[in-house]
Amino acid sequence: MLDHQHAVAFLDSLADRRYSALTIKHYRRDLDLFLADCQQQGIDDWHHLDEYQIRSFIARQHHAGLGGRTLQRLLSALRSLFNYMLDRHLIKSNPAADVKAPKSGRRLPSLLDVDQIQQLLTAKDTGVLAVRDRALMELIYSSGLRLAEVAGLNIIDIEMADRTLRVKGKGNKTRVVPVGRMALKAIKLWLNRRSEIADADETAIFVSRRGQRLSHRSIQARLSEWAQRKEIPNHLHPHMLRHSFASHMLESSGDLRAVQEMLGHADIATTQIYTHVDFQHLASVYDKAHPRARRRSKTDKA
Repeated sequence: MLDHQHAVAFLDSLADRRYSALTIKHYRRDLDLFLADCQQQGIDDWHHLDEYQIRSFIARQHHAGLGGRTLQRLLSALRSLFNYMLDRHLIKSNPAADVKAPKSGRRLPSLLDVDQIQQLLTAKDTGVLAVRDRALMELIYSSGLRLAEVAGLNIIDIEMADRTLRVKGKGNKTRVVPVGRMALKAIKLWLNRRSEIADADETAIFVSRRGQRLSHRSIQARLSEWAQRKEIPNHLHPHMLRHSFASHMLESSGDLRAVQEMLGHADIATTQIYTHVDFQHLASVYDKAHPRARRRSKTDKA
């Protein structure tokens, strides 16, 4: 059986390096899976691990049904662990360095069309929770927020005068995004009612009926409930509103870079796939925009 002490020390080091709690949780689960597999294969020494064994491990997990993205993260956890051990001279090479995960098609989330968005956000209910929920949904759709981002918002994060919102995204990276007119109106209505249920010292914008910050699960449940009330067939969740925002913005503007900035994507390729822009559209934008790609005019040819 492999000594688990190195893996435990590695995971502890991630917290010191300010990795998110969610990333550490995923890495811990991935390494537990790997260590259990090593035990089944009779591998009891870190020095006995080689590239073939890592490839075999990945192949077994792929056969068990894990998708390409999960396997990529699993390999990332292994590479990071082995690099940690290399730095401490515990092993002589990284056996996962050149192993690649099998590719799998990326499943795109469903989205609501503009009419369904209108149907969802047009509410006659004036109860305090309904006012809160409408502001919540308007803001996610207006600014393309992730679930964790909207749940983590504080009152201090919104600038009414500038119509902007300061958002802490993945990797604790902060970005400033615009807030649309309808979302701003809905938020103002909610903030006027918020004191009816919020604890006096609560800083969160969105609070539960008990007065505390609204949890991820509660946000998901409320969106699902509103979809049922409005007879929207799709299973509504925050990511669907974010995806709808990105798609509608791109359809209207064609500005992939601006959408990337608003979504907080580090890589524009993520935005390109996320908003299901096809290559022909990108090629067309490139041909029209790039100074060395545009077709030469008659004047240029002269």
